[in-house]
Order: sequence, then C-alpha cells, then structure tokens
Amino acid sequence: MAKPNQIELPTGELIPILYEDRSVLAIDKPRGWMLVPFTWQNTSRNLQAALVSSIAARDFWARSRSLKYLRFVHRLDADTSGILLFGKSPGAVDTFGGLFESRRMEKVYLAVVSGRPEPPEWTCRLKLAPDPRTHGRMRVDARQGKEAETQFRVLQSKGDMTLVEAHPLTGRTHQIRLHLAAPGHPVVGDPLYGPPLAKGGRRLGLRAVRLSYEDPFTRRRVEIRAPMEQFVREYGFNPPTL
Repeated sequence: MAKPNQIELPTGELIPILYEDRSVLAIDKPRGWMLVPFTWQNTSRNLQAALVSSIAARDFWARSRSLKYLRFVHRLDADTSGILLFGKSPGAVDTFGGLFESRRMEKVYLAVVSGRPEPPEWTCRLKLAPDPRTHGRMRVDARQGKEAETQFRVLQSKGDMTLVEAHPLTGRTHQIRLHLAAPGHPVVGDPLYGPPLAKGGRRLGLRAVRLSYEDPFTRRRVEIRAPMEQFVREYGFNPPTL
C-alpha cells in the first residue's frame, strides 16, 4: 500500500510529511496548531489530539503505515511553523527527547525581526523564567532563570526588517523570541514580546527550517529540512542559503 507524503485530517487540512523512518516522523507544522496534552480538549487546534483521533479513525495516511502511536518529541509555539518531530513509540519519544535535552539535536530557525541588528553575528545567553504576572509568558531573569543560549546570524535586511538565522543550543519556552526582543529586535508579529499589533498586522515571523542529529538506533546522520521560500517571500526577502 502506497504511503501518502502528507497527513490528511478529517477537516480536509493537509500537513506535509518531511521525513520518516521506523522510529520517527517529521511534519511541516502549519501555524495555528497548539501542542498540548491530548486530554486538553478546550481547543479545536490541539494537534496531538487531532492526530490521535485520525489514527484511531484509521484514516488512510495512518492506515497505510499501520500506525497506532504518534506523539510529539519537542514543541513549537502555536504560531511557529516548520519541522516538528514525532515518535512512533513511547521508547522513541523518550530516546529522541534525550537528544534534545542533551543538546545533541541541532536546530535552525529563520526569524524575521524588527529593525536592523548591528552585529552580523552574536550569541545571547540571557537566563529565562516564567513571568509570575502573566500566565504563558516568559521573562529574562538573571537570578532565578534557567540557562539559555542562542546563536544568531544576520542574513538579509530590507526596510525596517531583518531576516535572521537562529540556532538555539537550549530549548527554553519562547527562547528565540525573548533573546531577540531583549536587545530591541522582537520577532515581527509577536503578540507577547513585540509592540502592540496593528490591525491586519503580520503573522509571527518564526519558522523551524532544519533539524540535524545522529540517529541513536542506526548511528546514521539525519538532516531534515523544511521549505523556506514561501515563508521568506511573505516578508519580502529572498530565499537564503543555509
């Protein structure tokens, strides 16, 4: 049975499959999908719940793979698009989750930011912690925050926006967004850490475009890439070479 290269949900929405092997499956997550526990049913945009329901319904994309289990290994913010890795078994989720925790998973994002950062390359190591005043928001906290490190490289500038490559070495919540907002260059369209959104403002300019690692089972080097052309052209940039 031929396996489709995309997930078709009962709603008709199509989600591209970027990579697959015996242990994992990587998708190109569209904007607007939340990654919350399956039991959290107070949103119709719960991606984990939608996939579990589709597998249980034996939809063709899952049936063609004899797929009975799929769970996200890491998270992307709801409005961040791009590569999202899923494990096909609890063991795979634990094993690949360990790669993220031990910094053996190389992650690359594209971010469109406000203004023009002056250094062409820089590293941010500001510590991050939950903001006690606002649920779901983080803040820079030098005393009680957890270690966080992101490397940045300017790719292109146009008008009052800049396209930046972000390489997070840790995986704190909203890490890239805060590390860019702190020096005054928030991600375009960021409702939490940027300026108030104008009516009809742009969508969040953040996309996960590359994931690289050594497969813990086969010891084979794996590199997963997501298309970037449509994303960068949305903000008036040309596709970069990464």
